[in-house]
Amino acid sequence: MARKKRTGPKEEEAGEAWLLPYSDLMTLLLALFISLFAISQTDQTKVSQMSQAFSAAFNMGGPSFFDKMGPNDGRRAETPSDEDKGNSAYLEENQQLQDVQRKMEEYIKQNKMEDQLSTNLTEDGLMIRIKEKALFPSGSAELVPESQKIGPVVASLLAQINENVVISGHTDNVPINSSQYPSNWELSSQRAVNFMKYLLSVNSKLAPQRFSAVGYSEYRPISDNATEEGRSKNRRVEVLIARNYKFNAAAEKLKSIQNN
Repeated sequence: MARKKRTGPKEEEAGEAWLLPYSDLMTLLLALFISLFAISQTDQTKVSQMSQAFSAAFNMGGPSFFDKMGPNDGRRAETPSDEDKGNSAYLEENQQLQDVQRKMEEYIKQNKMEDQLSTNLTEDGLMIRIKEKALFPSGSAELVPESQKIGPVVASLLAQINENVVISGHTDNVPINSSQYPSNWELSSQRAVNFMKYLLSVNSKLAPQRFSAVGYSEYRPISDNATEEGRSKNRRVEVLIARNYKFNAAAEKLKSIQNN
Protein backbone atom coordinates (compact mmCIF):
# COMPACT_ATOMS: atom_id res chain seq x y z
CA MET A 1 0.00 0.00 0.00
CA ALA A 2 1.50 3.31 -1.08
CA ARG A 3 2.14 5.99 1.57
CA LYS A 4 0.24 9.23 1.25
CA LYS A 5 2.57 12.13 0.56
CA ARG A 6 2.36 15.06 2.94
CA THR A 7 1.76 18.40 1.42
CA GLY A 8 4.36 21.17 1.64
CA PRO A 9 2.44 23.79 3.68
CA LYS A 10 1.54 21.37 6.51
CA GLU A 11 5.20 20.26 6.93
CA GLU A 12 6.37 23.87 7.10
CA GLU A 13 3.67 24.75 9.65
CA ALA A 14 4.66 21.83 11.91
CA GLY A 15 8.35 22.73 11.70
CA GLU A 16 7.87 26.37 12.74
CA ALA A 17 5.26 25.88 15.46
CA TRP A 18 7.90 25.87 18.25
CA LEU A 19 9.20 29.35 17.42
CA LEU A 20 6.39 31.26 19.14
CA PRO A 21 6.63 29.65 22.60
CA TYR A 22 10.43 29.70 22.34
CA SER A 23 10.50 33.43 21.66
CA ASP A 24 8.07 34.03 24.55
CA LEU A 25 10.28 31.96 26.87
CA MET A 26 13.41 33.89 25.87
CA THR A 27 11.62 37.17 26.48
CA LEU A 28 10.50 36.09 29.94
CA LEU A 29 13.98 34.85 30.84
CA LEU A 30 15.50 38.13 29.71
CA ALA A 31 12.97 40.01 31.81
CA LEU A 32 13.78 37.84 34.81
CA PHE A 33 17.54 38.34 34.57
CA ILE A 34 17.18 42.08 34.13
CA SER A 35 14.83 42.20 37.11
CA LEU A 36 17.22 40.25 39.33
CA PHE A 37 20.08 42.49 38.30
CA ALA A 38 18.06 45.59 39.07
CA ILE A 39 17.05 44.27 42.49
CA SER A 40 20.68 43.63 43.40
CA GLN A 41 21.74 47.22 42.77
CA THR A 42 21.77 49.96 45.40
CA ASP A 43 20.65 52.68 42.99
CA GLN A 44 16.96 52.89 43.83
CA THR A 45 16.29 55.47 41.09
CA LYS A 46 17.26 52.96 38.41
CA VAL A 47 15.13 50.31 40.04
CA SER A 48 12.15 52.63 39.99
CA GLN A 49 12.72 53.43 36.33
CA MET A 50 13.00 49.72 35.52
CA SER A 51 9.79 49.06 37.40
CA GLN A 52 7.88 51.60 35.35
CA ALA A 53 9.26 50.25 32.08
CA PHE A 54 8.33 46.64 32.83
CA SER A 55 4.94 47.60 34.18
CA ALA A 56 4.16 49.35 30.93
CA ALA A 57 5.53 46.56 28.74
CA PHE A 58 4.16 43.47 30.49
CA ASN A 59 1.34 44.56 32.75
CA MET A 60 -0.32 47.19 30.60
CA GLY A 61 -0.53 49.59 33.51
CA GLY A 62 -1.64 46.93 36.02
CA PRO A 63 0.09 46.06 39.28
CA SER A 64 3.64 44.82 39.02
CA PHE A 65 5.72 42.65 41.31
CA PHE A 66 8.14 45.59 41.45
CA ASP A 67 5.57 47.41 43.58
CA LYS A 68 6.25 44.89 46.37
CA MET A 69 10.00 45.44 46.36
CA GLY A 70 9.95 48.01 49.15
CA PRO A 71 7.82 50.27 51.36
CA ASN A 72 5.01 52.43 50.05
CA ASP A 73 7.37 55.14 48.85
CA GLY A 74 8.84 52.76 46.27
CA ARG A 75 12.19 52.46 48.00
CA ARG A 76 13.57 49.15 49.16
CA ALA A 77 14.06 48.86 52.90
CA GLU A 78 17.74 49.05 53.77
CA THR A 79 19.02 46.34 56.08
CA PRO A 80 22.40 46.72 57.79
CA SER A 81 25.22 44.70 56.26
CA ASP A 82 27.48 42.47 58.35
CA GLU A 83 30.15 45.17 58.15
CA ASP A 84 27.71 47.82 59.42
CA LYS A 85 26.68 45.58 62.30
CA GLY A 86 30.33 44.91 63.11
CA ASN A 87 31.19 48.61 63.20
CA SER A 88 28.15 49.38 65.32
CA ALA A 89 29.21 46.69 67.78
CA TYR A 90 32.74 48.13 67.77
CA LEU A 91 31.48 51.62 68.60
CA GLU A 92 29.26 50.30 71.37
CA GLU A 93 32.12 48.30 72.85
CA ASN A 94 34.47 51.26 72.52
CA GLN A 95 32.05 53.38 74.54
CA GLN A 96 32.01 50.76 77.30
CA LEU A 97 35.81 50.67 77.39
CA GLN A 98 35.94 54.46 77.55
CA ASP A 99 33.58 54.38 80.53
CA VAL A 100 35.83 51.87 82.31
CA GLN A 101 38.88 54.01 81.52
CA ARG A 102 37.17 57.15 82.84
CA LYS A 103 36.27 55.42 86.13
CA MET A 104 39.81 54.07 86.50
CA GLU A 105 41.31 57.50 85.84
CA GLU A 106 39.00 59.03 88.44
CA TYR A 107 40.19 56.48 91.02
CA ILE A 108 43.84 57.17 90.15
CA LYS A 109 43.36 60.92 90.51
CA GLN A 110 41.36 60.74 93.72
CA ASN A 111 43.95 58.50 95.38
CA LYS A 112 46.97 60.34 93.92
CA MET A 113 48.32 57.16 92.35
CA GLU A 114 49.53 58.62 89.04
CA ASP A 115 53.03 57.28 89.74
CA GLN A 116 51.71 53.74 90.18
CA LEU A 117 48.76 53.32 87.80
CA SER A 118 47.98 54.36 84.24
CA THR A 119 45.55 53.46 81.45
CA ASN A 120 45.80 53.40 77.68
CA LEU A 121 43.03 52.70 75.15
CA THR A 122 44.31 51.20 71.88
CA GLU A 123 43.01 49.11 69.00
CA ASP A 124 43.88 46.01 71.03
CA GLY A 125 41.75 47.11 73.98
CA LEU A 126 42.02 48.95 77.27
CA MET A 127 45.33 48.54 79.09
CA ILE A 128 45.58 49.09 82.85
CA ARG A 129 49.25 49.26 83.81
CA ILE A 130 50.30 48.73 87.46
CA LYS A 131 53.85 49.28 88.66
CA GLU A 132 55.62 46.62 90.67
CA LYS A 133 55.75 48.61 93.94
CA ALA A 134 51.95 48.82 94.06
CA LEU A 135 51.63 45.02 94.08
CA PHE A 136 54.85 43.15 94.95
CA PRO A 137 58.08 43.45 96.90
CA SER A 138 61.26 43.46 94.85
CA GLY A 139 62.11 39.99 93.55
CA SER A 140 58.88 38.45 94.89
CA ALA A 141 55.47 37.41 93.56
CA GLU A 142 53.69 37.67 96.92
CA LEU A 143 51.12 40.48 96.95
CA VAL A 144 51.74 43.33 99.39
CA PRO A 145 48.90 44.66 101.61
CA GLU A 146 48.64 47.81 99.45
CA SER A 147 47.41 45.62 96.59
CA GLN A 148 44.14 45.23 98.48
CA LYS A 149 43.35 48.84 97.61
CA ILE A 150 43.86 48.38 93.89
CA GLY A 151 42.68 44.80 93.30
CA PRO A 152 39.00 45.21 94.32
CA VAL A 153 38.67 48.37 92.24
CA VAL A 154 40.07 46.70 89.12
CA ALA A 155 37.95 43.58 89.73
CA SER A 156 34.81 45.68 90.11
CA LEU A 157 35.42 47.40 86.77
CA LEU A 158 36.12 44.10 85.04
CA ALA A 159 32.83 42.70 86.37
CA GLN A 160 30.92 45.41 84.50
CA ILE A 161 31.99 44.16 81.07
CA ASN A 162 32.17 40.83 79.20
CA GLU A 163 35.46 41.09 77.30
CA ASN A 164 38.31 38.65 77.84
CA VAL A 165 41.14 39.77 80.11
CA VAL A 166 44.86 39.03 79.69
CA ILE A 167 47.08 39.67 82.71
CA SER A 168 50.79 39.83 81.95
CA GLY A 169 53.84 40.09 84.20
CA HIS A 170 56.97 42.01 83.21
CA THR A 171 60.43 42.48 84.78
CA ASP A 172 63.54 44.53 84.10
CA ASN A 173 66.68 42.95 82.67
CA VAL A 174 68.42 42.42 86.02
CA PRO A 175 68.88 38.64 86.35
CA ILE A 176 67.29 36.78 89.24
CA ASN A 177 68.41 33.37 90.41
CA SER A 178 66.75 32.09 93.54
CA SER A 179 65.43 28.74 94.64
CA GLN A 180 61.87 29.96 94.03
CA TYR A 181 62.46 31.92 90.83
CA PRO A 182 65.36 30.59 88.74
CA SER A 183 64.85 33.34 86.15
CA ASN A 184 62.73 36.38 85.33
CA TRP A 185 60.45 34.08 83.34
CA GLU A 186 59.26 32.35 86.51
CA LEU A 187 58.97 35.62 88.42
CA SER A 188 56.93 37.44 85.78
CA SER A 189 54.67 34.43 85.19
CA GLN A 190 53.99 33.88 88.88
CA ARG A 191 53.17 37.55 89.40
CA ALA A 192 50.62 37.46 86.59
CA VAL A 193 49.02 34.28 87.96
CA ASN A 194 48.91 35.55 91.53
CA PHE A 195 47.31 38.85 90.63
CA MET A 196 44.76 37.09 88.38
CA LYS A 197 43.83 34.69 91.19
CA TYR A 198 43.49 37.62 93.59
CA LEU A 199 41.08 39.46 91.26
CA LEU A 200 38.93 36.35 90.92
CA SER A 201 38.89 35.85 94.68
CA VAL A 202 37.68 39.36 95.54
CA ASN A 203 34.77 39.45 93.07
CA SER A 204 32.54 36.41 92.58
CA LYS A 205 30.93 37.97 89.49
CA LEU A 206 34.09 37.46 87.46
CA ALA A 207 33.98 34.41 85.17
CA PRO A 208 37.35 32.57 85.28
CA GLN A 209 37.02 31.49 81.63
CA ARG A 210 37.46 35.13 80.61
CA PHE A 211 40.93 35.32 82.15
CA SER A 212 44.41 34.25 81.16
CA ALA A 213 47.85 34.98 82.60
CA VAL A 214 51.23 35.17 80.89
CA GLY A 215 54.79 36.12 81.84
CA TYR A 216 56.99 38.09 79.42
CA SER A 217 60.09 38.33 81.61
CA GLU A 218 62.31 41.25 80.52
CA TYR A 219 61.50 41.00 76.81
CA ARG A 220 58.74 43.59 76.43
CA PRO A 221 60.21 46.72 78.01
CA ILE A 222 58.43 50.07 77.81
CA SER A 223 61.47 52.06 78.89
CA ASP A 224 65.26 51.95 78.80
CA ASN A 225 66.75 49.41 81.20
CA ALA A 226 69.96 51.44 81.34
CA THR A 227 68.56 53.66 84.11
CA GLU A 228 66.90 52.90 87.43
CA GLU A 229 63.89 54.98 86.41
CA GLY A 230 63.52 52.98 83.21
CA ARG A 231 63.88 49.66 85.02
CA SER A 232 61.24 50.78 87.53
CA LYS A 233 58.78 51.37 84.68
CA ASN A 234 59.52 47.97 83.15
CA ARG A 235 58.73 46.11 86.39
CA ARG A 236 54.96 45.99 86.08
CA VAL A 237 51.76 44.02 85.69
CA GLU A 238 49.43 44.82 82.80
CA VAL A 239 45.71 44.09 82.65
CA LEU A 240 44.50 44.08 79.03
CA ILE A 241 40.76 44.16 78.41
CA ALA A 242 40.81 42.74 74.90
CA ARG A 243 38.39 44.00 72.28
CA ASN A 244 35.87 41.62 70.75
CA TYR A 245 35.43 43.74 67.61
CA LYS A 246 37.67 45.49 65.12
CA PHE A 247 36.69 48.60 63.20
CA ASN A 248 36.23 48.01 59.45
CA ALA A 249 37.45 51.26 57.90
CA ALA A 250 36.92 50.02 54.32
CA ALA A 251 33.25 49.23 54.98
CA GLU A 252 32.71 52.62 56.63
CA LYS A 253 34.29 54.40 53.65
CA LEU A 254 32.13 52.46 51.19
CA LYS A 255 29.02 53.31 53.21
CA SER A 256 29.95 56.98 53.13
CA ILE A 257 30.40 56.91 49.35
CA GLN A 258 27.02 55.19 48.86
CA ASN A 259 25.26 57.71 51.09
CA ASN A 260 26.72 60.58 49.09
